[in-house]
Amino acid sequence: MTNNTSEAIWEKLQKGVFVIAEAGKNFIQTEDDRSVAEYLANAKRLVDEAVKGGADAIKFQTHTVEDEVMDIDFTSPHFTAKGSSRYQWVTRNTKATPLDEFWKPLKSYCDEKGIIFMSTPMSRGAAQKLDQVGMNVWKVGSGDILDFVCMDYIRDSEKPIILSSGMSTLEEVKKAVDFLREKNRRVALLHCVSKYPCPPEELRLGTITFFKETFDIPIGFSDHSIGIEPDLVAVAMGATIIEKHFSLSRDFYGADHKVSMTPDELASLIAGIKEVLENPEKKKEILESEYAKKAMSKREKILQEDEAVFRPLFHKSLVFGRSLSKDTMLTKDMVYAMRPQAYIKGLPSEDYERVIGKTVTRNVVAYEPVTEDIINVS
Repeated sequence: MTNNTSEAIWEKLQKGVFVIAEAGKNFIQTEDDRSVAEYLANAKRLVDEAVKGGADAIKFQTHTVEDEVMDIDFTSPHFTAKGSSRYQWVTRNTKATPLDEFWKPLKSYCDEKGIIFMSTPMSRGAAQKLDQVGMNVWKVGSGDILDFVCMDYIRDSEKPIILSSGMSTLEEVKKAVDFLREKNRRVALLHCVSKYPCPPEELRLGTITFFKETFDIPIGFSDHSIGIEPDLVAVAMGATIIEKHFSLSRDFYGADHKVSMTPDELASLIAGIKEVLENPEKKKEILESEYAKKAMSKREKILQEDEAVFRPLFHKSLVFGRSLSKDTMLTKDMVYAMRPQAYIKGLPSEDYERVIGKTVTRNVVAYEPVTEDIINVS
């Protein structure tokens, strides 16, 4: 059985390689909605295949639409199929995964099968839900690297936090790492390029070395490419965490299936990692390959043009979580961070600490954006 305590996980994140099969929402496989029981059965099959393939952990994504995304009609560039408006998609995911009928039995199943259960909370409400399931390690997705509302909640635990760095600038990565480490020193960082799928030549694997030199924390790689070669290069470079999307088939309906590895590919990835770690000649061969030399030559953390299109839709603004009377002092539970920042026009989610303790200068209604003119910042 896998030792899934926070302490054991943190040790592996530092000395690994810790392999995460990122199942995400890949238990949804059809355009038409299905029963919770079918979604759970699909998720359990993903668990079975992740165990068979040798992954350390399987990771899902948890949503609560009420504090994640506004009821606004918009779609993400990487998923434009029918029924894929972000609000509809997150609503569907929220309804598909009730706490007692989905998350709790799925966590129990992972424990039974000896694999670490993970799920990315896509909002503070989702993190609170997952706390009822039982979490020994947290994950922050690239789109939420500045969601200080959720990050403040999870950093108060003493559990390891893995942070992805896609669609962000170096300054934002530093800000997020510093914010988490103010209260939790067990933080790991993943190099990531938010393209779906990402061409291997655009992965900029040299950023892994740059991160290792810049941050005194475990560094890994979150991969959205097809194939395992980039992951083996990352391991040869010293990455201690590999996260890669995982699906039973790339032909299913949904945004992430097409950028996912299959069970056979997971087994090949695990075997390849083992060979790199145990065979110095194999490691040398990989690092001296033409692909590796080209990939490692691009070191600095940059925001790529194709990533930037996601930011206005996935970054969040602060809104009031309930209606409040004039002169009410804001407490943490009164403020939500919600997508999409492009349409909400409130203060950015990273201003969260700045508004807590301030008073509202007039009556406000639930989901109204938090703006400078409504809070007393004196």
